[in-house]
Amino acid sequence: MSEPKAPTPTPGDTYKGWLFKWTNYIKGYQRRWFVLSNGLLSYYRTQAEMGHTCRGTINLATANIAVEDSCNFVISNGGAQTYHLKASSEVERQRWITALELAKAKAVRMQAESDDSGDECSSSPPSAGQGLGARNSEVQSTLRTLGSKVEDLSTCNDLIAKHGSALQRSLSELEGVKLGGDTSDKIRQVTERATLFRITSNAMINACRDFLALAQAHSKRWQKALQAEREQRVRLEETLEQLAKQHNHLERAFRGATVLPASPSNPTADSKGSGPGKGDASDDDDNEFFDACEDVQEFITIPADPKYHRRSGSNVSGISSEIGMDDGTTSLDEQSLASNPESPQSQEVVPVRKRRTRIPDKPNYSLNLWSIMKNCIGKELSKIPMPVNFNEPISMLQRLSEDLEYSELLDRAAKCQSSLEQLCYVAAFTVSSYSTTVHRTGKPFNPLLGETFELDRLQESGYRSLCEQVSHHPPAAAHHVISERGWTLRQEITVASKFRGKYLSIMPLGSIHCIFEKSNNHYTWKKVTTTVHNIIVGKLWIDQSGEIDVINHRTGDRCHLKFAPYSYFSRDVARKVTGVVTDKDGKAHYVLSGTWDEKMECSRVMQSSRGGENGTEGRQKTVYQTLKARELWKKNPLPEGAETMYYFTSLALTLNEMEEGVAPTDSRRRPDQRLMEQGMWDEANAEKQRLEEKQRSVRREREREAARIANTAEEAVIEDSITDSPLKSVPQDNYKALWFDHFDDPVTGEPTHIYKGGYWETKEQGNWDNCPDIF
Repeated sequence: MSEPKAPTPTPGDTYKGWLFKWTNYIKGYQRRWFVLSNGLLSYYRTQAEMGHTCRGTINLATANIAVEDSCNFVISNGGAQTYHLKASSEVERQRWITALELAKAKAVRMQAESDDSGDECSSSPPSAGQGLGARNSEVQSTLRTLGSKVEDLSTCNDLIAKHGSALQRSLSELEGVKLGGDTSDKIRQVTERATLFRITSNAMINACRDFLALAQAHSKRWQKALQAEREQRVRLEETLEQLAKQHNHLERAFRGATVLPASPSNPTADSKGSGPGKGDASDDDDNEFFDACEDVQEFITIPADPKYHRRSGSNVSGISSEIGMDDGTTSLDEQSLASNPESPQSQEVVPVRKRRTRIPDKPNYSLNLWSIMKNCIGKELSKIPMPVNFNEPISMLQRLSEDLEYSELLDRAAKCQSSLEQLCYVAAFTVSSYSTTVHRTGKPFNPLLGETFELDRLQESGYRSLCEQVSHHPPAAAHHVISERGWTLRQEITVASKFRGKYLSIMPLGSIHCIFEKSNNHYTWKKVTTTVHNIIVGKLWIDQSGEIDVINHRTGDRCHLKFAPYSYFSRDVARKVTGVVTDKDGKAHYVLSGTWDEKMECSRVMQSSRGGENGTEGRQKTVYQTLKARELWKKNPLPEGAETMYYFTSLALTLNEMEEGVAPTDSRRRPDQRLMEQGMWDEANAEKQRLEEKQRSVRREREREAARIANTAEEAVIEDSITDSPLKSVPQDNYKALWFDHFDDPVTGEPTHIYKGGYWETKEQGNWDNCPDIF
């Protein structure tokens, strides 16, 4: 009898275990791992899925629990969700039924009291002191816990009365049964009722024990807290009396003063004299905090030897001078403080224009995804006709501009004296561009050929950005950013994507360039692969995987970043990113670690040992001795209500806000995108089809024109026998970008589009006659 050894469910506890769930007539009942917690019953295929993939959840507050037979029971919430479950034995089923009924009663009670508790918390007056408020909060929390325990006791009491009555009826029926074939069924029923009564009684006993232990544990603390409140009240009264006497004494001294201050001014001098004492105490506190920061902390491998920390604490050491402490520049510690959005430095820049903080909520429209995607397997994403139901109301050009969400990282990198330190911030910037994608499962609008998007944040953040769609098949966008704070960013991204049935892979092609004016450092890197999982069945989730090499072409420094793909069996933190900054000789100077959706930290390497020194090269990892980690970047919190606004960030909410003076080809003027943002999805779908057909007709006309030019050139070559130069082929699509010229990149050698200038001057003049009519 191993089943009775399972833990008895207690009120408020999380209950877990294996149950068999009915799936369909082909597979029948399948074994699933169920978790009952906070009034929610969730299930997973395995216990390993609990951290990332939930297969389904039902709210017990509105659910109905029904027992079918000895092992089967049904949970339904009115038709939307119905779970047909089967336990391994009757006793196990009874344990689950008891736990579910307790959780349901508690969920109904919590749902009824949620609004009242919210009002109570919001209307509570501020406390007189921080310690007093903490104690009041603790008492209120304990009282709520005790009240919850009392409610659990009441629920258990009702269940005991219910099961006791059922047991009494079964015993009465058993007394009137004659010996025969139905005797065994009645005995089994009585046994089942008795077992259920025993389980409920045990739950009642456990609840009583918890209540008693909690009350005993807090009674002494409440007595001490009450005594402390009384003593504090006495001290406050004595202090108030002293202040009143001093005030009266100062008033008499002021009225009796003539030219020179009289002796009663000594209390003022005493109060002034206490100022330096407080200042000294503050300095001591700062010194102690600084020493605490200098403590050795293990980061990636092993902490550095303490001698390195003693050296790094000195302003005249060689290590400190390398990170800019001798020449007065900002160190990593100070810059990481500046990256905190709550710090005073980040609030100095006040936006000249107040930009919007909300967009219309996303409508809840249903759509059969499989009916659209089943004929698209193996095709490129850009060639699949998608309704706007799968989109988000911004274009790919605007999504590309979101890379500038944390442009302050490049601002701080431009102030660095050390190229290695600068490389750390550039690497953090490359990682930060992915933080906006963690919840963004919607597809951006494919830009039309010639579509542009400007992002003028010169007064707020010091930069101007311009994107243009320079090719349609394959889709390619050119991007150029110029900052008055000493850096320039440019890129041309071509997106290759494949739909594989279960997931969608998006492979950005092309290099990103960042040039700093002061040091002339030129950095390049590429993007990693983005994968969208559970396209057909399940909840969509996004993963970033691959490797990035951020290269400084002037010095040869390099940062190798690795984005670890998600794995069911990995014990590492999800979305992990690691990196090592090395010089041109391959010597490691910094180690980077973090996640692409939260933050990145940097640790200075003091010493390293390679795995190949003991003859096991390729198997043993390099061991780094590092100093305490410094925060380079931390993700800003999402705006309030972001889950109903496509999980847009504060910057993304402003991208499609209409502005005066933008080009006629700007993404803000795109009608289908604007209609989708306003919630008119049917009209947006019709407008989207009109724009796509207009673009196809313009492309056909351009191809006919290219063919006509090619034929004319061929006839001219045939007629002119003197010309012996070979005929060059003319491309079918002879579109030429308006603001970018096509060159071979001087650094990477790749063909790319580079900004040729003129856009911002044209905007100042307001002359957009050369812009095509694409909308």
